[in-house]
Amino acid sequence: MREKDRTELKTKEMMKEFREAGLREEILDAISEMGFEKPTPIQDRTISHLLASDRDLIGLAQTGTGKTAAFGLPIIQRVDPRSRDTQALILCPTRELCMQITKDFNQYSKYLPKISVAAVYGGASIETQIRALKKGVHIVVGTPGRVLDLIYKQCLIIDKISFLVLDEADEMLNMGFKEDLDSILSAATPERQTLLFSATMPREIAQIAKHYMKEPEEISAGQKNVGAENVEHYYYLVHARDRYLALKRISDVNPDIYGIVFCRTREETQDVADKLIADGYNADALHGNLSQAQRDQVMNRFRTGHLQLLVATDVAARGLDVNNLSHVINYNLPDDPDIYLHRSGRTGRAGRSGISVSIIHMKEKSKLRMIEQRSKIRFEQKKVPGGINICEMQLFNLVDKVVNAEVNKTQIERFLPYIYEKLGDLDRDNLIQHFISLEFNRFLEYYRDAPDLNQNIETRKRSDKGWEKENFRDKSKGQKPTRNGKFSRFFINIGSRDNIDKPSMIKLIAQQLRNRNIEIGKVDLMRNFSFFEIDSNFENEAVKAFSGAEFNGRPLNVELSNREAFEPPPRKKFKRK
Repeated sequence: MREKDRTELKTKEMMKEFREAGLREEILDAISEMGFEKPTPIQDRTISHLLASDRDLIGLAQTGTGKTAAFGLPIIQRVDPRSRDTQALILCPTRELCMQITKDFNQYSKYLPKISVAAVYGGASIETQIRALKKGVHIVVGTPGRVLDLIYKQCLIIDKISFLVLDEADEMLNMGFKEDLDSILSAATPERQTLLFSATMPREIAQIAKHYMKEPEEISAGQKNVGAENVEHYYYLVHARDRYLALKRISDVNPDIYGIVFCRTREETQDVADKLIADGYNADALHGNLSQAQRDQVMNRFRTGHLQLLVATDVAARGLDVNNLSHVINYNLPDDPDIYLHRSGRTGRAGRSGISVSIIHMKEKSKLRMIEQRSKIRFEQKKVPGGINICEMQLFNLVDKVVNAEVNKTQIERFLPYIYEKLGDLDRDNLIQHFISLEFNRFLEYYRDAPDLNQNIETRKRSDKGWEKENFRDKSKGQKPTRNGKFSRFFINIGSRDNIDKPSMIKLIAQQLRNRNIEIGKVDLMRNFSFFEIDSNFENEAVKAFSGAEFNGRPLNVELSNREAFEPPPRKKFKRK
């Protein structure tokens, strides 16, 4: 049998399960070239359902499990290229994910050239998108805000669509798109087939399913609101002031690390990235203060492996599609357990294993336990590696690289006589020692007498003034400034007595602002009222966003905070007579 025939036979055998699902040969050829071999669990169950049934579908699976192909392949097969009408609308949370889905759809339909796909999203020319839609587009992939704009302009007609897909529905709700989704779902033809894909199943998703879907079938690749099984969850307990030092040691003890470091704010993101770069690490920042051109450049460098560490905010990292991350590092734990699941789900994708690391201090242990209970995962405490551990790992990694280096004698042959002559006086042991010292002295010097960064109850002493300053500076009493750096502090007239917690408060703020580029800072929840911080550039927008808003039937009052107006004066001390 010829080599070509053997290759074709092997390809057909690998694609057997896709073929048995009923996919066309043109689609099979396209995905075979993309490296598909056998369906993932969500693909296996979803493709056969969509090819055989018009029933609505809820698909629950973590990111990186192949959801796009699960709904994309059958949609492409069922689209009628003879009609110029838009037949499928896919909604997703971010511009980056929108572009990625569009790229995937174009690859799936490579051998079906009459099928057209268009991406519509904010931050790009709406006129260009309108011209594309007027030509006739079978499949539209878009973000909710831009899709709604085009519907209002009557440039995107969705009264004849056959498929409406909500991809990463929980992310769209977290980003405040609830009203936009309600408007789009209400405008679409009721005869459509609605497909909802989500990594988690919060109450709001269940409400969407109840109101806009008809007896949906539920397909789950894993349990609801549960972390991926092939991700290990570790935490390091350190003083808050030692967080950055711990991050460096975690990076150093994993020489081939390829991961995302999640920070809470844009300022912290840039600060950590700047420190890593100054300390010689292959890192960069991704946050909302970057221009789109800068964002694209950073994301492209990271996707192609030219960056080892990407320091990012949650908002900026959404839509970043990378399958082979080794680590996700939580420089700060998120307040919402679902956000932790999304972060950790960025590693351990496509069948690989991954590690999710959290650097915490004592005050954050309760938050860690809340994530464990909510997400059914177990964190294992690890000790921050010491200098000897790091030097050992770096040395072994260096030796492995030397052993596995590809030797091209043709290219180096002319330099060898000089090298042999120069090194001729060194015996084998001396040569190895010189080589190791040259490459390794930096680590040995840096980590000489390195202190123990691990924190525990026994070693935490009140006499440690640095510890006291770090751990008590966040107390609500005694905070005088109403603004923190580039953040403005706002008062809102609801608190814990209104049955709202911090994650719910953050969601409420995001839903009212309806602008995912606005960074939300610290939230202080009191009994009768609360304070929250947002990017100072959006002060006026925040006040307008809450004008006329209500919470559980109660009018909301939001205004710039004058903290002294809400804090009682200090009690006077009376001396005994």
